[in-house]
Amino acid sequence: MARRIPPTDLLITLMGTPHTDDKVTTVLRLAQAVLERGASVQIWTCGYATLLTQQGLGEDKPRNLADWNTSYPSTVGLVRSMLRAYPDRLYWYGCRFCSDDRGAVDHLPEVVLRPPAGYAANVAAAARTVMVGVI
Repeated sequence: MARRIPPTDLLITLMGTPHTDDKVTTVLRLAQAVLERGASVQIWTCGYATLLTQQGLGEDKPRNLADWNTSYPSTVGLVRSMLRAYPDRLYWYGCRFCSDDRGAVDHLPEVVLRPPAGYAANVAAAARTVMVGVI
């Protein structure tokens, strides 16, 4: 039986290599702003963006030698805190094919991996869709 995709106000699709520019920051800030306004969001990652939710990244980035006493959250730490803050309004999906192809096998438990053919159901469940990254 197929998993039901909850209806959401916005689907944000994040594709491509996540750390070559501001894609990840843009998506996380957009999602945060929409959630703070009371709307619901689903995020679909594809390509190397599926690596963002790997538990092996840990909660924080490695320490900065120029600012040793300051810690910064990793992407998995940011995603985890957002998922906990908005448990009934934020849904995170990853492309199973892209994830498997890149060896991304240890995602946060809240991340739902779906086959690429399932993406159409996510689009249908969203009032609006925004794509960020490679097309």
